[in-house]
Amino acid sequence: MKKTILALIAVTAIWYTINTDSNELQAFENKVYQCDGRQYCSQMTSCEEATFFINNCPNTKMDGNNDGVPCEKQWCGYK
Repeated sequence: MKKTILALIAVTAIWYTINTDSNELQAFENKVYQCDGRQYCSQMTSCEEATFFINNCPNTKMDGNNDGVPCEKQWCGYK
């Protein structure tokens, strides 16, 4: 009986972990950005958003050293 309960708890924990991770990933992938004239890091809210803007929008000013990584001091910095 104890083994059955422990197995049930383990399966539930695994299911919860997989389901939670899938939902978080899906929410991340469903974010929609669009070019709206913003050009500067101070106008961004995340590294993901800044990356979208430098890759898809004209006249951005977010990659001062031209290495392809935007907003290194504000959002996309290496820690």
